[in-house]
Amino acid sequence: MFRNQYDNDVTVWSPQGRIHQLEYAMEAVKQGSACVGLKSKTHAVLVALKRAPSELSAYQKKVVPIDDHCAVAVAGLTADARLLCKFMRTECLNNKYGYDTPLPINRLVSMVGSKSQIPTQRYGRRPFGVGLLVAGYDSAGPHIYQTCPSANYFDCKAMSIGARSQSARTYLEKHLESYPDSSEEELVKHGLRALRDTLPNEVDLNTKNTTVAIVGADSQMKIYEDADVERYVALIEGEERSRGAGRREADAEDPPAAAEPVEPAVAEPETMDQS
Repeated sequence: MFRNQYDNDVTVWSPQGRIHQLEYAMEAVKQGSACVGLKSKTHAVLVALKRAPSELSAYQKKVVPIDDHCAVAVAGLTADARLLCKFMRTECLNNKYGYDTPLPINRLVSMVGSKSQIPTQRYGRRPFGVGLLVAGYDSAGPHIYQTCPSANYFDCKAMSIGARSQSARTYLEKHLESYPDSSEEELVKHGLRALRDTLPNEVDLNTKNTTVAIVGADSQMKIYEDADVERYVALIEGEERSRGAGRREADAEDPPAAAEPVEPAVAEPETMDQS
């Protein structure tokens, strides 16, 4: 994306009606490692791909516990994600202290949307450059929500965010009808297959780069990492990948954009010093 005279602050609109700072934040989400979320009638599952900055460092955590009934998978700027997750934990604790009941997931996500909207309209602020997949279970059943830097949020049957997530969404759409009646194990298998489609052909899922989180009607939220995730990865080991998945080329996250109209140049007064 190219810099121009309308992208210096989030309160500046371009002549085309765009806020470039918001678009930059949404681009940061597309650069994060992939996360997949899906739900059945009884469970919600998050599957995330961990990424290591270098061979000398540990893999960065991608799934964050919020409460006994809720977890979050992040894609984008991890520092921004920590701030939002701290806010979500505080709201869950306040609700449990005041009402002695878990905070409903839709109310929690709407609070995140309201908090994310504030820095999209105030001078000197910038949008949160992170997308969240929120999985939870409450009195209304299991939920998967997606949040965006633009403060939009969506209630989803299944969703994938992050780098090359279009390949995962293609798999999820193809098997959408089978999720409501799936068991916990089948749901995790679908999530792992979708996540594997975001990887190049020479890379596969293993215990080091995969995280699984499960929350359901009969159990509290659990996060499986390292050796604990091995039994889930083994479920799809040796299976053939979806056709066309795992290509090295960047997949088409969005359709090719039409040529943008050239923004008019603003003539500077001759008396102003150019530094």
